[in-house]
Amino acid sequence: MILRAMALAGGLMGGAVASQFPEFSQQYTQRLGGAVDALAEVVADFDASAQAEGLSREAALDQMVGTDFIERRQTDMRRTFARHARLSADLQTLQGAGPFMRAYHAQRFSDREVARAAFDAYQPALPLSFEGVVFAAAGFFAGLAAMWAVLRLICWPFGRARRRA
Repeated sequence: MILRAMALAGGLMGGAVASQFPEFSQQYTQRLGGAVDALAEVVADFDASAQAEGLSREAALDQMVGTDFIERRQTDMRRTFARHARLSADLQTLQGAGPFMRAYHAQRFSDREVARAAFDAYQPALPLSFEGVVFAAAGFFAGLAAMWAVLRLICWPFGRARRRA
C-alpha cells in the first residue's frame, strides 16, 4: 500500500512539473526573441563598422590582432556571431510553434542564459488549457511509471529474500 501511495505521489509530481511546460516554453521563446534582437544589434554594428572600412566581417575579424585585448575581443565577436546564428535558428524553429511542437523541438531550449532569465521570471500556474492538461496527464503517467520502477528496483532484493524464507 505504501508503494502505491509513493508511486501515486511520483505521478502527481510528474504531472505538476510537466503541466508547466507549455507556459515555460512560451516564455522561453519570448526571451529567445529578445536575445536574438539584442545580438542582431551587435552583429549589425560590427558589420557596419567593417563595411565602412571596406572589409567583410571575416576580414575585419582577421585584422583584430596585435594585443591581448584585441585578440580577446576577436574571440568574443566570433562567439557572438556563432551564438546569434544558433539562437536565430532556434527562434525560427520555435516561433509560431504550438506547445506540442515546442516539446518535439525541446533540444532548442539549450541556451543557459535565456533559460535562466525565463526561469527567473516564470510564475507557475494551474494549467487550464488543453495543452496544460495533456502535458499534466503525460507527466503524471511518466512520473507514476518512473516512481513505480524505482520502488520495484529498491524492493527487488527484499522480495527475493522473502521468497526464499
